[in-house]
Amino acid sequence: MKKLLVWLSGWVDSAVAAYLLKEQWYEVVAWFMKNYVDEENPNCSTYKDANEAIKVAKFLWIEIMSFDLRQEYEDKIIKYIYDWYQKWITPNPDILCNTLIKFDVFLDKALEAGFDWIATGHYARIEENNGEFKLLRWVDYNKDQTYFLSWLNQYQLSKSLFPIGWMTKPEVRELAKKTGLPNAERPDSQWLCFVWKVPMRTFLKKRLPVKKWDIVLMDWTKVWEHDWAYFFTIWQSRGLDINKKAYVVKIDVQKNLVYVSYDKYEPELVTKHIEVKDWHRIWQEYELPLECSTKIRYRQEPNPSTMETKDWKIFFSYDQDQRWVAKWQSVVAYLGDECLGWGIIE
Repeated sequence: MKKLLVWLSGWVDSAVAAYLLKEQWYEVVAWFMKNYVDEENPNCSTYKDANEAIKVAKFLWIEIMSFDLRQEYEDKIIKYIYDWYQKWITPNPDILCNTLIKFDVFLDKALEAGFDWIATGHYARIEENNGEFKLLRWVDYNKDQTYFLSWLNQYQLSKSLFPIGWMTKPEVRELAKKTGLPNAERPDSQWLCFVWKVPMRTFLKKRLPVKKWDIVLMDWTKVWEHDWAYFFTIWQSRGLDINKKAYVVKIDVQKNLVYVSYDKYEPELVTKHIEVKDWHRIWQEYELPLECSTKIRYRQEPNPSTMETKDWKIFFSYDQDQRWVAKWQSVVAYLGDECLGWGIIE
């Protein structure tokens, strides 16, 4: 009997994953990770999520283990995020969490404890072919999470299972209700992996200084004020507090200026070429140039592109304009449903 450690988050997806694995006669043990606790917030999600995870474990009659990974999270995620924001770089917390915690620390601890695999409720698929592992988009494209998993390597994929990878979200919900899982009706989380209902700007203000200065149009006309330029990212439209819809076009941290435009098709927000650094390849070598597709945002449907290399750097070219491309954000490439890899937009 293979031993599996399931990351039980308190949400319905991981609960259904645990149920399916138990039905397949795996020896299933649940794990709840305490990553971040907001001591000032009585509604901190960690406590609510833990209670939900315990309810599910009791319902499924499986052991549940709890591990305090707050220090690891502080060292690998929190400090990293604050440092990057101060340098005018907007990191993606969900990619960092998956790569450096769930499929790193969690995986290592599971294997040390004698488990054969870890399992999660992620919306993605893993396919093995002669000892090589592919990361594939979820069958329900609207919820596909391969964008956040694109850092994974062959070793991590070989030790991981995504039990709900072949189910749509409505099917996951229906099975949870049919089996009577206690969190079957719990709404999906729409927040970042560790700050939950706390807006990112509020989270950053806990450690980063506030200094008011100007929000200006591209012609230098002042339209409002902000707390500090590094609280914003390119193409952001929410949180500007301007009485007219506007989009962040440029950020000057040295001068503490935020440039905006009322035109979402502002030329500086449009490009047909993306240069990428730190390219991570998930599986096989591929001959370049390669016709593929890419995503530069999680909610975006992959766009046709050409992947090529020059001077040891990776480039993506597009026939259609790509709007709201933000420096230091992630670009993820696909060949059909297969996730090829990940890089940082430079």
